[in-house]
Amino acid sequence: MSHQVRLIVAAAAMILTSTVAGPWMGASRLQADESAPGTRLAAAGDNPFPGKFPAPSLDGGTEWLNTSGPISLQDLRGKIVLLDFWTYCCINCMHILPDLKYLEQKYPNQLVVIGVHSAKFDNEKESENIREAIMRYEIEHPVINDSNMVIARKYDFNSWPTLVLIDPEGNFVGRQPGEGNRDLFDQVIGKMVTYHRAKKTLDETPVKFNLERAKAEPTPLRYPGKILADEAGQRLFITDSNHNRIVITSLTGELQKIIGTGAIGAKDGSFDQASFDHPQGLALVGTDLYVADTENHKLRKVDLKNEKVTTIAGTGVQSHLRPALGAALSTKKTPLNSPWALQEFKGMLYIAMAGPHQIWRHKIGSEVITPLVGSGREDIIDGTLQESALAQPSDIVTDGQALYIVDSEGSAVRRIELGNPGSVVTVVGPHDFPQGRSLFEFGDIDGQGDTVRLQHPIGLVYHDGSLYVADTYNDKIKKVDPLKRTAVTWLGTGERGKGLDPVQMSEPAGLAIAGNKMFIADTNNHRILVTDLQSKATQELLIEGLTPPAPAKSAEEENFTGKGVAVPAVTLASGEPAKVEISFELPTDHQLNELAPVIYQVTQSEGSQLIDPAALGKRMRAEKSAKTATLSLPLTGTAGSGEVTLTLTYQYCKHGTGGLCHFGTQQWKIPVTVADQGTSVISLTAKPGQ
Repeated sequence: MSHQVRLIVAAAAMILTSTVAGPWMGASRLQADESAPGTRLAAAGDNPFPGKFPAPSLDGGTEWLNTSGPISLQDLRGKIVLLDFWTYCCINCMHILPDLKYLEQKYPNQLVVIGVHSAKFDNEKESENIREAIMRYEIEHPVINDSNMVIARKYDFNSWPTLVLIDPEGNFVGRQPGEGNRDLFDQVIGKMVTYHRAKKTLDETPVKFNLERAKAEPTPLRYPGKILADEAGQRLFITDSNHNRIVITSLTGELQKIIGTGAIGAKDGSFDQASFDHPQGLALVGTDLYVADTENHKLRKVDLKNEKVTTIAGTGVQSHLRPALGAALSTKKTPLNSPWALQEFKGMLYIAMAGPHQIWRHKIGSEVITPLVGSGREDIIDGTLQESALAQPSDIVTDGQALYIVDSEGSAVRRIELGNPGSVVTVVGPHDFPQGRSLFEFGDIDGQGDTVRLQHPIGLVYHDGSLYVADTYNDKIKKVDPLKRTAVTWLGTGERGKGLDPVQMSEPAGLAIAGNKMFIADTNNHRILVTDLQSKATQELLIEGLTPPAPAKSAEEENFTGKGVAVPAVTLASGEPAKVEISFELPTDHQLNELAPVIYQVTQSEGSQLIDPAALGKRMRAEKSAKTATLSLPLTGTAGSGEVTLTLTYQYCKHGTGGLCHFGTQQWKIPVTVADQGTSVISLTAKPGQ
């Protein structure tokens, strides 16, 4: 749901100007000025992006998430701060998350991103649902639930997404709505780092946040997105989206195959070598399974017979363009934009392209792909294939005569009659309201035609003359009669939960039917439900033998090093384990983070036999209090000398619970002699930045 603004961007230095109308009203734009190169300005001591006024506070939110407590702009003084005003339903908000991650990784000690979640749908105002979205989208920065739009109003917010930049001195610099601005912010932030580093107003101390995912238990499935039932083959295909793989089981849950390594990637190849990035929709054609590889912006083909994955469309780069409807485009050269769902119909593969709010078509076996339905405007407007407007289509099915889609942002079910000019007609839900109001007509109202209200439906399946809709944000399954234009609640209490009698769900997103059974991807509950179509008796599909993929090593694990500090030699008494006592010299009012462990790793010099080998090279937890930590060094009992290296990582924050925690790492090199007589205690001091 982006709001486009005019940008004039050139390769020369950019000057960010802010125009303020009222105390916290602002509008900003980026202008190229080749006569004033940033390097010359910085050298002369001028601020290339001066703040115009103190940034409004972050007070007024409902709850802080992805961190251990509230964070103030005062806490962030010395950091460049990027506020991301977003809502988790919004495809454009999803699109900028890779850009934010890129900036966070490029400027890890200079930039702090804060998500300000300003909800569109009622369901999105609940902190628990935002917490799930944070984990589903793998967000690694703090998020504040601004459910009452208090912070949004302070910053004169009016469209999703909007990024706001604050300098290290706490001043508002500018803002930019929309997506596709990574390079712009990269250049601006780079120049701000150079200027404020020279001015000594930049704090480059590493910071750390307690992420929601650290509290979550591993599950065999992780946010399963879509599901496909092959009744003839007695198989079930599940996109295990956050595990970046496809799981194949029998209809009763026997594990058959896993496609993909589980790591994020776009590699073609055998089942155990291929990789995906949060795949969603599926379509089965003969022995080929087609996959909407959503965050790779690709279409993939899985040859089930030869167990091989190939890419059939997309370049791996997100498209920011909307090609002309009907254009015959190359599958190899044309970038795609968040393909979300697939349906084969009469030899054609129809693609719900959520990013540009369109339906595309690919003739199977060809190298041509074509934008087919939707003007590209985000709205719910009925009309011809070219005049109509869609709003983030998230599933697509057929009754053998026409196509049906769910437009999640418009909370509507639509029917597409193919042909020239063809037509798009809303079956149930709002449509054709002026000024885009259809996008805000949502709720939970059964009924007929235009009076029906859904809330961000994502899943759809056709069976025996009826459409079943995963009314995702209402935590229900609705049954729709496409001829009578009626919708009734078919399954679910509407209360988020895991109960089976009565049935509770949490943002279900995928549906499939085989025989008299409905299969439901109960996404936020990380499970597949099986419901009898007649009795509605429901049970969880248990997949024996399915385990989560091995987690990727974190950057801290890959680079577990610190600054080496030499300490005086120590003689330890053989026999008993040595005790290491570490005291922390922390800034005023700071303590060790109560929620984070103190991690240590021990190694010894080559040839040494002082430390028990079972304790070497492993990441282990120390015992800790507010400002101390203790650990044990198990000795072999062998006398001798050598060097023991102890590496420590820790977090500290205000009063031990503050939202902004700093990350510390330190390494000591300790000359050790083990003899019959000696001490049993080594005392060390850790100081941030040492």
